[in-house]
Amino acid sequence: MKDLGNIKPFEKRVWLASPTMHGEELQYMTEAYTTNWMSTVGANINAIEEEIASFVGVKYAVALASGTSALHLATKLAGEALYGPARPNEGTLQGHRVFATDLTFDATINPIAYEDGEAIFIDTEYDTWNMDPVALEKAFELYPDVRLVVAVHLFGTPAKMSELLAVCRKHNALLIEDAAESFGAKYKLDGKWLETGSIGDYNCISFNGNKIITGSSGGMFLTDSKDDADKVRKWSTQSRENAIWYQHEEIGYNYRMSNVIAGVVRGQFPHLEEHIAQKKAIYERYKEGLKDLPLILNPAEREDAIPNYWLTGILIDEEGMSPMVRGEQDFLYQSVPGKSNPHEIFEMMQAINAEGRPVWKPMHMQPIYRMNKFVTAAGNGRGQSNAYIDRGAATDVGADIFRRSLCLPSDNKMTPAEQDVIIEVIRRAFA
Repeated sequence: MKDLGNIKPFEKRVWLASPTMHGEELQYMTEAYTTNWMSTVGANINAIEEEIASFVGVKYAVALASGTSALHLATKLAGEALYGPARPNEGTLQGHRVFATDLTFDATINPIAYEDGEAIFIDTEYDTWNMDPVALEKAFELYPDVRLVVAVHLFGTPAKMSELLAVCRKHNALLIEDAAESFGAKYKLDGKWLETGSIGDYNCISFNGNKIITGSSGGMFLTDSKDDADKVRKWSTQSRENAIWYQHEEIGYNYRMSNVIAGVVRGQFPHLEEHIAQKKAIYERYKEGLKDLPLILNPAEREDAIPNYWLTGILIDEEGMSPMVRGEQDFLYQSVPGKSNPHEIFEMMQAINAEGRPVWKPMHMQPIYRMNKFVTAAGNGRGQSNAYIDRGAATDVGADIFRRSLCLPSDNKMTPAEQDVIIEVIRRAFA
């Protein structure tokens, strides 16, 4: 690790992304307490569902316990729409494959397994760090029977939804939009600006503790379909039928958001644009402060997309990388003058009491999914090496981004002075 010189650790930890509270949250939580609506019904749930549906531009929002809950029920809905209702002991995707974003958190992918489906991972593109539309088209050539795609907006930057949707429509496939990280980001589709979370056939957002606004937990399913909204409400409340006793004709889940959590979200929601502006300012300060180093920041604004700047990450140029290897739970690197690597910078962040985090490890590299198929823009992403035939470097954009990238402290309570210290630490990493 490079010498930090006279830089002292922060007295209070500088976080990657933590909740930023304002006071209105407590008002709505107290209202739930004083009125004794502490369960999964109440005024806060009703209000926040209406407010967010209106903001996103959909007809219905269903408040759920987590973004994962929303993704699971969206996946279950899609499977039922494509293949019909499942038996109680089976998932709606049993025997079927699903194309899914590779560079993401496993909450995006696991619902496919919950519903007994098989995920096929689609490689990433450098332009957005999201699903590569070219690789998606290649995947349909290899597996033409697939009818469902799950796409993510990584770190708040929208994927190329027009291209992804065009490929899906061409192959008669449905698309689940995971907007867990991108609430408040916008995408221009057919000349019209839309909020992420309104573009797919099934749409999900998250209010986890580190998101752009939070409920400490929670998520939402977003849709224009009343039938889909009603089905998700039913499934999320244990699929209880309309009888005075407890009657169940479908498998259900305890996935409904509580009225207390909804109160937190309700108090946070008016501050969404404020949080986005703060996150953008952090991104721009990093961009200016690191501009002459051998690295670039994660993709941000473009003609068809306005991100919410949830997290800022760096991608170190290949020539700026010092040697680094990773095991399953540990790593080793060499500190080289004039170069650095994600783990050296990570350790330097730790030394000053600031949080960093490697970019998501691609799903096709995860131990649990190593036997799943993986498709790149060049075709099959597995077994690309050959001892006897030189086919050039293997194509694996997601693995390359994972190897050379690090998420930087992006907390909107971080002061410019604190960020200046972090920038100086990163500069010293390349000394």
